[in-house]
Amino acid sequence: MPRLLIAAFALLLAGCSAAPEPTPVSSEATTRTSEQFSDQELQAKWWTWAASSPENRNPVVDDTGQWCGENQPEDVWFFAGTFGGAVNRRCPVPAGRPLAGPALNLASTDANCAAFMEAAKGSVTLDGQLVELRRIAPVAITYQAAKDNVVGQSEGRVAAQGCGLWAWIPSLKPGEHELVVKGASGGFSTSARYLLTVSSAD
Repeated sequence: MPRLLIAAFALLLAGCSAAPEPTPVSSEATTRTSEQFSDQELQAKWWTWAASSPENRNPVVDDTGQWCGENQPEDVWFFAGTFGGAVNRRCPVPAGRPLAGPALNLASTDANCAAFMEAAKGSVTLDGQLVELRRIAPVAITYQAAKDNVVGQSEGRVAAQGCGLWAWIPSLKPGEHELVVKGASGGFSTSARYLLTVSSAD
């Protein structure tokens, strides 16, 4: 099975034993603002983004932020964890763009997703404030995988069950912001710290 699907990103992250364990998210937790995408749309769009570039310029493998803008859609700015380990990324973000991404997620079978979510814990903080997470149980999704994609899928459309703990953040004020993403399920854990610079609107 592809390393991504097993791990998290299977996203987002193994091997951060020094980091504090994230606070569990209840099934009732939702974002404070209305979602622009359904459970299927959000995950399919994110996975298409994650599978749109090879390892040498993929934003999930990136450990500095140099590729965080790669293939970003025009209506949302996606963030990600890693395939294992902790990273620090510096990224520019366009003005007026909402942010979305998982504290932890998986695209696999219904059974694998159910087991993954049973132990899933995660948190997303923005400028030190917790962001409420949207818990998505296994739901059928279809996403597009590019040639030589990092998720290990063949080029073309991929059908899977998507699940995870997801954050939706309204567009940020111009300036600098800190976004911290953490997640864990079983022996897998993830941690990514973003230093975001939001541009001024034209």
